[in-house]
Amino acid sequence: MILGIDTSGAVSVAVADGDRILAVRTDDRARHHDEVLLPLIQSAMDDAGAARSDLTEVVVGRGPGPFTGLRVGLVTARSIAAVLRLRLRGLCSLDALALQAAEQDPLAGTVGVALDARRREVYAAAYRIEHAGEQVRVHRTLGPTVAAPADAAADLTGCDALVGAGAHLYAEQLPPTADLRHVDAGFLIRAANQQVRDGDELGSTDPLYLREPDAAKPTGRKSTLGKR
Repeated sequence: MILGIDTSGAVSVAVADGDRILAVRTDDRARHHDEVLLPLIQSAMDDAGAARSDLTEVVVGRGPGPFTGLRVGLVTARSIAAVLRLRLRGLCSLDALALQAAEQDPLAGTVGVALDARRREVYAAAYRIEHAGEQVRVHRTLGPTVAAPADAAADLTGCDALVGAGAHLYAEQLPPTADLRHVDAGFLIRAANQQVRDGDELGSTDPLYLREPDAAKPTGRKSTLGKR
C-alpha cells in the first residue's frame, strides 16, 4: 500500500493499493499544516483499513508551495519512510492537479495549473494531455514557475482547462474552467505511478520552493545596549 502526502497548499493525505485509492482526507485551512497532518494520516489509514505494516512506500508532493507548509509535509514523509523503512518518492505537486483536471475534462488537450504563491504571485505549470484508451497521461510542457498572475496568464490562458486556487484567486487574469483548487493526494499517488510506468525515475524529495523564504538570516550583530 502507498501513503500519499501533499502540503503544497491544503493538507491532503491518501492511502492507495496501487492506483486504487482507498481513502483520502483533506483539510484546506491555511497555516494549520503541523496541527492537522498526523491526524489526517491516521484517519485515512483507519478508513482504508490499513496498518503501518501494510505500507510499502510513501509519495510526497515537493511543491512548489509556501516554505513552512511544504516543509511540514516533506519532513513528515521522510520520517515515516525512515522509521518504517519504506520506499520514498517525490513528485511536483502541480502534476497531480493537472491529472485530476485532465480526467474531469476528457475533451481537453492541454491544461494549466495555477496555485496561490502569496505576494500576489502564482505557481504555474502547463501540461499536454494524452488519451490512450481509458488511460489519461499528462506531460509537463512549462514550469513550474512563480510569476505575477498577468505574466502567468500569457502562458496559461491558451490551455483548454485552467485550474487551481491561484486561478480562482486571480480569476480576471486566469479564469478557471473547473472548481479544482488544491492537490488531491490520491491523484498525487496516481501521477507518481504513471511517471514510473513511463520510465521516469522518482525519488528526490528536495522541495520546489522557487524563491527564497520570507525569513532571512540576520546579516550582522545587533547591539542591545543603548547609547547615553
